[in-house]
Amino acid sequence: MRVACLFAVNDLRLQEVELPVPQSGEQLLQVRAVGICGSDLHWFLEGGIGDARLERPLVLGHEFSGQTASGQLVAVDPSLPCGQCEFCLKGNPNLCPHVRFAGHADQDGGLREYIAWDERRLYPLPQSLTAEEGVLLEPLGVALHAVGLGKLQSGMTVGVFGCGPIGLLILQLARLYGAGKIIATDALPHRVRAAESFGADQAYLSSGKPDVGLVMANTAGRGVDLAFEVAGVPETVDLSVASVVPGGTVVLVGIPEDDSTTFSASTARRKGLTIKLARRMQHSYPRAIDLVSRGLLDVRSLVTHRFPLQEAPYAFKAASQRIGLKTIIEL
Repeated sequence: MRVACLFAVNDLRLQEVELPVPQSGEQLLQVRAVGICGSDLHWFLEGGIGDARLERPLVLGHEFSGQTASGQLVAVDPSLPCGQCEFCLKGNPNLCPHVRFAGHADQDGGLREYIAWDERRLYPLPQSLTAEEGVLLEPLGVALHAVGLGKLQSGMTVGVFGCGPIGLLILQLARLYGAGKIIATDALPHRVRAAESFGADQAYLSSGKPDVGLVMANTAGRGVDLAFEVAGVPETVDLSVASVVPGGTVVLVGIPEDDSTTFSASTARRKGLTIKLARRMQHSYPRAIDLVSRGLLDVRSLVTHRFPLQEAPYAFKAASQRIGLKTIIEL
């Protein structure tokens, strides 16, 4: 079978390898579609994320759907927690210190024609959902977890700072959950337009510095109750802390390039803010499937670019230029 393997920074190559042999408790899947995520781009552009570095050729891809031997289309949970540690037993498998994750560190991911995967991490899709929509359930799960951390309530004023696919999914969830007002920012014009189309009450182009004045002008000087930082850059972290009301909550979802996040401690302390960091997701796939299959959330419109597997290197270069929203590799 063919796989797309990362050998070094900006060095993604196609290879021919033997088909995987399923172990006990695994199923062999024919991979149907793979999404390129921002964390994949960290591996592609920087050779790692945080303290996880590229130490051997790595097959990327953690947003993917596949088809079983019986023809059933499934969404694939890329996380393989141990299931036995304290954190797994408390219902927090996303915090498992022994977790293996597709396309990360020493665990190869889904950017291949076939994969053997734990059958407990496969979620059958209803006939109304496509392989592409199955791919988008993973970032939707991340968005669901982030919104849960923020304890979003009806009537809240919400800031979504960073409007890539996960930010736009958070925005849609905020609207679905009854947010009173949603303010969104991004550094790219086409993503600002997307935020408007997905229901932001006010969406504006970030100037490269914290635009607190614009947030305050659109909230009668009050600020937002809840801020989601989804860009992973200092400007949006500062904006989140500066624009949230005293006693409010900031949820940090974005992954910074240099593995460091800073903000004004005096501002956060004076306001008595709650700051939470989102780590992947919990048990989100059943909820995600339900929301999408009932038409309550639109994930299909997030897909703007599609490439075949043989053009995976070009797909990663296109995605790294942020020319669209979600780039999909079809198999």
